[in-house]
Amino acid sequence: MKQSRPSDLQPLKTNDTATILTGIGLWAAALVVLLIVGTDAEHHWWIWTCVSGICGGVFGVWFIRRRDRHPPASAPAPGQEPVEPATAIPPISPAPPPTP
Repeated sequence: MKQSRPSDLQPLKTNDTATILTGIGLWAAALVVLLIVGTDAEHHWWIWTCVSGICGGVFGVWFIRRRDRHPPASAPAPGQEPVEPATAIPPISPAPPPTP
């Protein structure tokens, strides 16, 4: 008995910028708390963890906005048909390699 193939799933629409900005806000709040409360000499890395989280989030916002401005290269231009991808393995030649 032949089973029908389920349809392909579509990507979920999300607001990536809002998610990253929320993360930046949480890292900033943690940084403020650590700066107010203070840390021991052995826990100064906590502050730098918050700073790196904020920097990573800023990079993430820049990257997501840049990605959303430029369409993917694989998308066909309007009016063009999509091109089938070539195989990664070249076809095997029926002729043997030349002997020296």
